[in-house]
Amino acid sequence: MDRQWSLLKHLPSGPPGKSATQLRALLAEDGHEVTKRTIERDLNELSRIFPLSCNDRSAPFGWYLVPGARLDLPGMDLPEAVSLGLLENLLRQLVPPAFMQALESRFATAKEKLETLPKNPYAKWSDLVRYLPPGLPLLKPFICAEVMRSVQDALLRQRQLNVSYCGPGAITAKELLLHPLALIQQGERTYLLATTFDYPNAYHYAVHRIQRAEIIDAPAKRPKSFSLNAFLANGGGQFGSGNEIPLRAHLSDELAAILTETAISPDQKITTRAGRHTLTATVKDSWQLHFWILSQGPFITILQPASLRKEIVSKLTNSLANYPAT
Repeated sequence: MDRQWSLLKHLPSGPPGKSATQLRALLAEDGHEVTKRTIERDLNELSRIFPLSCNDRSAPFGWYLVPGARLDLPGMDLPEAVSLGLLENLLRQLVPPAFMQALESRFATAKEKLETLPKNPYAKWSDLVRYLPPGLPLLKPFICAEVMRSVQDALLRQRQLNVSYCGPGAITAKELLLHPLALIQQGERTYLLATTFDYPNAYHYAVHRIQRAEIIDAPAKRPKSFSLNAFLANGGGQFGSGNEIPLRAHLSDELAAILTETAISPDQKITTRAGRHTLTATVKDSWQLHFWILSQGPFITILQPASLRKEIVSKLTNSLANYPAT
């Protein structure tokens, strides 16, 4: 039966259709090694139940779904199983628990599907690929499951959220009334984007720093002009003001090569004169930009803007003071 569901999913919606030979090759990719004759027999049997048609005007005959017909097919094909296997961990961080419960059976089916096809090369794809975020790998901070559920529920229902929030370096938590706007996953950290009390500006609140969260049965105040896409496009996801600055800097050979391959802005230019590389680019002024510059150490020297150069020099000077000469 699983083979026949897969067969139906491979049929195009309209002529000229796919031949039994083509369908046999597609089923083989799904882990179903059968003969061309078996495919033809399956198609004839399925055509008595489902709206299938055969283009038999000339060989090879092409099978297809009758135009306009829609089938809600159960089962799971191999591409879906591989995709769900890769997405499971990410979805658990972003999707509300109520939705995840509905997906648990799909995850289980995906695992069973892959386990039944140990010799199929596609079934091993999840063992052959990994996504590694740039920078030093960090462990995920602990997030209270009840807090996460309350945050997701408040965001989904657009309700106010009363939280006890302990900021970085703080000894005691503060009571805050938040109006949730969005959840942002940045590396291993999950941030709630929200306005506070009656202030209009949106701020990031690290969910792992929320010690307690209580949903208030009152509508959250959501600015009419707020757009998550616009917020991120303006640099909000980088913890910045969104203001653009003209960056100019000298680069080492290594960093120039890296930025030539992966630019930091669409208008980036790198010129080389007398063996010295000079970068010019329009970038968002943000905490992430400053952190990146400092992480490059001797490989980058900021020239402009003067205010950024002054700040970087100050931080490097303070850092050097932590390493007294011995």
